[in-house]
Amino acid sequence: MSGGLDSALAARVVQEAGADVTCLHFFTGFCVTGHNSRIGRSDRPVANHALHVAAEVHIPVELIDISDDYLPMVMNPPHGYGANMNPCIDCRVFMIDRARRFMEENGGDFVFTGEVIGQRPMSQRRPTLDLIARQTGLEGRLLRPLSAKLLPPTEVERAGRIDREKLHGLYGRTRKPQIELARQYGINEYMQPAGGCCFLTDEAYSRKLRDLFDHMDDGEQLDMDNVYLLGVGRHFRLTPRVKVIVGRDETENHFLEYYARSTWSAVAVDYNGPVVLLYGDPGEDDLKTTASLVARYGQGRGEPSVRIQFEGPDQKCIIESGPACDAFIESIRI
Repeated sequence: MSGGLDSALAARVVQEAGADVTCLHFFTGFCVTGHNSRIGRSDRPVANHALHVAAEVHIPVELIDISDDYLPMVMNPPHGYGANMNPCIDCRVFMIDRARRFMEENGGDFVFTGEVIGQRPMSQRRPTLDLIARQTGLEGRLLRPLSAKLLPPTEVERAGRIDREKLHGLYGRTRKPQIELARQYGINEYMQPAGGCCFLTDEAYSRKLRDLFDHMDDGEQLDMDNVYLLGVGRHFRLTPRVKVIVGRDETENHFLEYYARSTWSAVAVDYNGPVVLLYGDPGEDDLKTTASLVARYGQGRGEPSVRIQFEGPDQKCIIESGPACDAFIESIRI
């Protein structure tokens, strides 16, 4: 139960077809809506779309944190990446295998998903759907209720425990049939179709993640702080060992202040502006460059010189700087 349209519909279809349904919502750390809630940029009191959808369709949902095991897979997916840094095939294998384990531990009979044949170019082609079933050990027990009539019957369909006639035969990228089905079921609380909740499909986020991988030490692992920070601010690569993150608004500044306790940070002394973090081992030239970024993105950008206060491990200093020019900014932007 991602909180999107397809998984919500799949849950209701399977329920209508005769099953006692429990949905799973996996936390990976890469969900855009979850990120917005985490940094305080959400207009919902409970900013988890899966919970909203589950409540609307009256189906229990289990929230499962898979991030510890998921992050190593993101760094080295056996089936590779999609257009950006999205390991879609391995992501599906990973999550559905976890669903299989939950099924076996809780006395379930089969696993189902909201996948539609032909909807996604990487993970929802017919050969890929078959591969996922094989690699998760769920051949015959993995139901895709929205496209079931285009696929061989599963064991529960053949046994008559699920009414195949109540399943569907959807195909392709159009969402009109799903939207009509949602109207029939009275489902209104779902993320916009094809809205894209995963940061790993986002081009800008993927550039930052690829840059992080390129500059990690041998044996260094991705962690959740990396994941959270990649979704915040403007990122600049000053040297192979130094990166700068510049907050874009008040919400991001508040979020970055938490991380300022453990690394170099910079703010303008006399003007409102961004909270800026430096990661690595900055030298004098790196501090001067960072000062020019703080000046450029703060309210003192029209002044010839702005005082910038730096705080690092057991030290403080103030550097005066004019704003960096746009051409230079673009040359270091990740």
